[in-house]
Amino acid sequence: MKIGLVGLGRMGGNIARRLMQAGHQVVAWDRSDEAVQALAKDGAEAATGLSDMATKLADKAIWWVMLPAGGPTEDTIAEIAKLAKDGDVVIDGGNSFYKDDIRRAKMLAEQGIHYVDVGTSGGVWGLERGYCMMIGGDKETVDHLDPIFDALAPGLGTIVRTPGRVADKVDERAEKGYIHAGPAGAGHFVKMIHNGIEYGLMQAYAEGFDILKSKNSDKLPEDERFDLNLTDIAEVWRRGSVISSWLLDLTAIALAKDEMLEQFSGHVADSGEGQWTIDAAMEEKVPANVLTASLFARYRSRVEHTYGDKILSAMRFGFGGHTEIPQ
Repeated sequence: MKIGLVGLGRMGGNIARRLMQAGHQVVAWDRSDEAVQALAKDGAEAATGLSDMATKLADKAIWWVMLPAGGPTEDTIAEIAKLAKDGDVVIDGGNSFYKDDIRRAKMLAEQGIHYVDVGTSGGVWGLERGYCMMIGGDKETVDHLDPIFDALAPGLGTIVRTPGRVADKVDERAEKGYIHAGPAGAGHFVKMIHNGIEYGLMQAYAEGFDILKSKNSDKLPEDERFDLNLTDIAEVWRRGSVISSWLLDLTAIALAKDEMLEQFSGHVADSGEGQWTIDAAMEEKVPANVLTASLFARYRSRVEHTYGDKILSAMRFGFGGHTEIPQ
């Protein structure tokens, strides 16, 4: 299939490369000409702008937008709407707010344009590992795009299959790493909750390692102080422990490089999904004690920093290449 990909940042560029590796054609554009030319060297067809991209795409064009949520995505989709034709598909693969998806889908439908939202997880490792995707949109359009999603997904891999799954009652694509979650907005809603949970998991690791590090504190009786090797603890927990995970893998990598995490200040940013998750919990009157506390801990980290906050920063850098906001 031929896809026009707008936004060639940390994830967009690698999504394009993984698609091309699977035999799909990519027309690429980004405000950075350097990013466009780098992808062109890997086999993409370079576009000089959205208007130029429109001339290079086939009928029933597929436009994939991979930009930061908010203004950049909103403005780009509005511009595409002026160029797209009846039957075209617009995909938002960023981290947009799901209610914006619902609004955009209705707007574009009036022009005969299909809208699909793809909550995408995989960060800077996606080219190698594949992307976990949660997809919203009408079934016919999502099914039409399946070759794209299948190419981007991790596939069955070596993960042990879950006992008890009944083939005719579940989406078989879930085992490959992607699902059709529901109508427009559902994909980003599921991804939003995914990121909210991520906040809680990361905070649990951060606090645990902070407690381990502080066990040699002079506030404790001398015979109760332990000088613990956090690098080895992270490593041993990766192997056979019930709390092993990719987040722990990334923590172990960071600690192996520098146990004191000197490159991180512990000023931990949030990209919005955590707050949106809490907003959804409030709307639904669902208690979310852990997720709320983890979000507030990030706010607190911008005033005072702990070793645990450095652990959070290290994990964010590990999976997404997120750097701390300068102070």
